[in-house]
Amino acid sequence: MRNTRTLRTPGGLSVRADVRALVVVVALLLAAAAASVVLIGTGDFPISFGDVLRTLAGDGTAGQEFVVDELRLPRVLVGLLVGASLGLGGALFQSISRNPLGSPDVLGLSQGATSGALVVIVLLSGSATQVTVGALIGGLLTGLGIYLLAWKQGVHGYRLVLVGIGVSAIVTAVNGYLLTKADLVDATRAVVWMTGSLDGRDWSQVWPLLALCAVLVPLVLANARSLRMTEMGDDVSYALGVRVERVRMLLMVSAVLLTAAATAAAGPVSFVALTAPQLARRLTRSPGPNLVASLCMGAALLVTADWASQRAFGADQLPVGVVTGVLGGLYLLWLLVTERRAGRI
Repeated sequence: MRNTRTLRTPGGLSVRADVRALVVVVALLLAAAAASVVLIGTGDFPISFGDVLRTLAGDGTAGQEFVVDELRLPRVLVGLLVGASLGLGGALFQSISRNPLGSPDVLGLSQGATSGALVVIVLLSGSATQVTVGALIGGLLTGLGIYLLAWKQGVHGYRLVLVGIGVSAIVTAVNGYLLTKADLVDATRAVVWMTGSLDGRDWSQVWPLLALCAVLVPLVLANARSLRMTEMGDDVSYALGVRVERVRMLLMVSAVLLTAAATAAAGPVSFVALTAPQLARRLTRSPGPNLVASLCMGAALLVTADWASQRAFGADQLPVGVVTGVLGGLYLLWLLVTERRAGRI
């Protein structure tokens, strides 16, 4: 039996809480906050943990306030928001597909957003804002294409994953073609963007992503109960009064928007959407979608990976997408071996 508690409010409302899941969420929030403070203090102008906290509270020196507020805090906030968006988007896709491989990386959504950005960079020589818009449009069009191709009296399980893998292969080929058509300057710019990086991120990337998360995260969490019911099967869900396809479509659109916005802000940071929900599930030991835990895990993973990309390789600083790609690739191999041994693939 799971360790659950019933919390009652003065108004008579009662809420059942999973104690272990709550502890995991709090621990992940604290880990993400601590990693963020350490990351803000890391760089050519090092700032101690305590000085970072004092500067964030408004008691730092002029130099510390400039470094923290203008140079490093926006980068960290983008990292937290991108990680949270990818973690939540990955949890939604894995729950909808009922498959641990059903993440935006595998389904081709990140590649679709990359295609939109490449079209703007290579063919239009667009600005950073236009690249962001292009990535959003590319991600949305790819998500729509996958949904329509996977539709057959609903969208289910492995069909969604298989269609996504096929679309991913096609879109990856398109991306390679676009790179061959670019001149050297645009190709270099595109390759840097495609790696996935938080370098140079400022407040102009923070506010749009924050606004989108402020709208989509409450919307997704409001449908968390219906999403959990759909995991029992469509027939059972319909019997319980859940409008399955409406919920599925709403949450898929939300997941596509979260993934596309994260890709637009930081480039295609790989494997966070795949690993965060699975790690969250193993920590909470809960069979549900673990939306909040996945969101927090994604944020903690990305800021920790960004710190590692700056400090773990000596004088060589790597884009965060390289670090997440290496770690995520190893995790994917382990996951494939585990699923094969369990007879699920």
